[in-house]
Amino acid sequence: MNVKQLRAFLAVAQALSFAQAGERLHLSQPALSLTIKSLEEDLGGALLTRTTRSVSLTPEGEALLPLARRLLADWDNTEELLRQHFTLQLGKVSVAAMPSFAGNVLPGALKLFRDRYPRVNVAVHDVVNEQVLEMVRHRRVELGIGFEPGSTRSLEFIPFYTDRFVAVVPAESPLADQPVVTWDELLREDFIALQRPSAVRLLLEQDIRQQHGQLAVAFESHQLSTVGRMVAHGLGVSAVPSLCIGQMRELGARCIPLEAPQIERRIGLMRLSDHKLSAAAQALMEVLIEHSRITPRLQGTADGHLNLAKQPVPKT
Repeated sequence: MNVKQLRAFLAVAQALSFAQAGERLHLSQPALSLTIKSLEEDLGGALLTRTTRSVSLTPEGEALLPLARRLLADWDNTEELLRQHFTLQLGKVSVAAMPSFAGNVLPGALKLFRDRYPRVNVAVHDVVNEQVLEMVRHRRVELGIGFEPGSTRSLEFIPFYTDRFVAVVPAESPLADQPVVTWDELLREDFIALQRPSAVRLLLEQDIRQQHGQLAVAFESHQLSTVGRMVAHGLGVSAVPSLCIGQMRELGARCIPLEAPQIERRIGLMRLSDHKLSAAAQALMEVLIEHSRITPRLQGTADGHLNLAKQPVPKT
């Protein structure tokens, strides 16, 4: 039994006329009769009683009629639902992003996406970089945003820009008036860090170990906002990716270019290389790439307007 047969049966059963049903379906009477006959053979018995003057339903036809209505309604609803998903009139997509990106850059991209596709739901997983990779690899999300992974096996990485770490200091600190801060100067102060397994913490420890030894931490927190508030209240200093500059300034801290060493990492989008994206995920990926190209980048001076990123041209 197939959809074409059910539509033919329903049309005849409602009109009780092969001629009227054929007109409604744009089928000739011989073609319609053949379709009904094929359905009856598939099911094993007559559904309609035909004479030269009338058409009526057999008991089995009467039993099939409400079921056919329901089945065809479900089929039509399923077709329409999928059509709306493919045309992005409906849909859902999940994305995982590390907190520094999720809290500072992602909202702007999601606003652009929402303006274009208002009926597509987006679920954002604000998780540390390691979990971003894990969620993408285990297909818990279609898209992930974070630092470029050391190994891209099974993953496609699309770079957005190269982010440089900056110093975060209290507004009243003597360091706040300097055009540039070195790691040697920064580490003379109490240091406030994100807790492990934050990728930001791990990158800092890895890159400064050779010149400055093990990172001595006075305070630590899971949340960037808490780190920023601690710095603003004079508890110490920190270092964060430059995409967090706006957030740190809103919390009352100052951001200064940081060097010796200068720590930078590429940030971009990750997806499974052998997995075809849903229409909604494909659309979101395109918006994220577009947003990474058009978002203004802050230029570097000592007043907190820093060079946010060096942008490559993302490849789709």
